[in-house]
Amino acid sequence: MTNDRNANQPDQSDATVKDPSDWVTGDEPATGAQMSYLQTLAQDSGTEVPESPSKADASKLIDELQDKSPRVSEG
Repeated sequence: MTNDRNANQPDQSDATVKDPSDWVTGDEPATGAQMSYLQTLAQDSGTEVPESPSKADASKLIDELQDKSPRVSEG
């Protein structure tokens, strides 16, 4: 059985995966999809989301909150 959480994420050992801090568009405002998902995860984990995170910051926060959310299961 596959892990659904990791099924849609690239293999972190893949050399093509960039750290969000290195993204060319990382300083741009977070996308609507990122903000929507962040709000859901933040609500689940009792965390507050910054008002205007960058794409890179939103990505990092999503990774962090996924580990705290009961909505995202490990298997």
